[in-house]
Amino acid sequence: MKSSRESVPVLTYHSLNVLENSYQGNDHLAFESDLRTLDELGRTIIPLSHVLDWYEGKVPFKEIEHGVALTLDDGSWLDFYDIRHPTCGPQPSMFNLLEAFRDSVSAARQPTLHISSFVISSPDAREELDQKNLLGNGWWGDDWWARARATNRVGIECHSWDHAHDTLENVAQQENIKGDFREIKTLGDCSIQVTRAAEYIEKTAGRRPSFYAYPWGQASDYMVREFMPGQQAVHQFRAAFSIEPRHVTKKDNIWFLPRYVCGRDWKSPAELKALLV
Repeated sequence: MKSSRESVPVLTYHSLNVLENSYQGNDHLAFESDLRTLDELGRTIIPLSHVLDWYEGKVPFKEIEHGVALTLDDGSWLDFYDIRHPTCGPQPSMFNLLEAFRDSVSAARQPTLHISSFVISSPDAREELDQKNLLGNGWWGDDWWARARATNRVGIECHSWDHAHDTLENVAQQENIKGDFREIKTLGDCSIQVTRAAEYIEKTAGRRPSFYAYPWGQASDYMVREFMPGQQAVHQFRAAFSIEPRHVTKKDNIWFLPRYVCGRDWKSPAELKALLV
């Protein structure tokens, strides 16, 4: 729910969500539909950086009043490359869906098309996750990060070092506690999950990430209230995002900004319209 007259929605998708060829079972189909819905509603798709520019008082609200920012979580190949799914058939990437949408509308209507992909940094974690949780086709590589960033349509941002994912053999948590990112609550653990993750993305994508998205939207009080603000000069992030289902307002903590999640917070074009209007 919007908690202020001046507020901006941030929408989140998971390109790995390909269960069937339906709006509710395929984030690619939902994304393609939602782009048209946003345009029909007179909404302008804006980079995540524009949301922070307003939040920080660098631009007036009127410049982004009808804006919506788009994000992707987990950072698989499906964000950027078309693939052939073994049960659902050809799946255009989120990037190519955005490009097709760009070609179908006027530049005047959508001058700032952009999407931010929050990627998992650790190559070993991604390889293990690909084998255990995806299809074992090597679709979780990082060869596309620099190419995507070079398009100026895709931002490569950070979704932690290893997601502290419960299917990994070992995670960057001092007691190897998995499946709950609220257990990342020491300087050592945060330094790996945040700073090392940012350094790897910078080396691989060619640019330091500006934004951090907590896995499952979870974060410890230490991470939000101490590490992220206190170590900003080291990790260099500008803001961090949860998945609390609200519009971003200036009352929100910059280290725990809200986002809506496709499939959880809306399941149809009608529900998306109701969320935004």
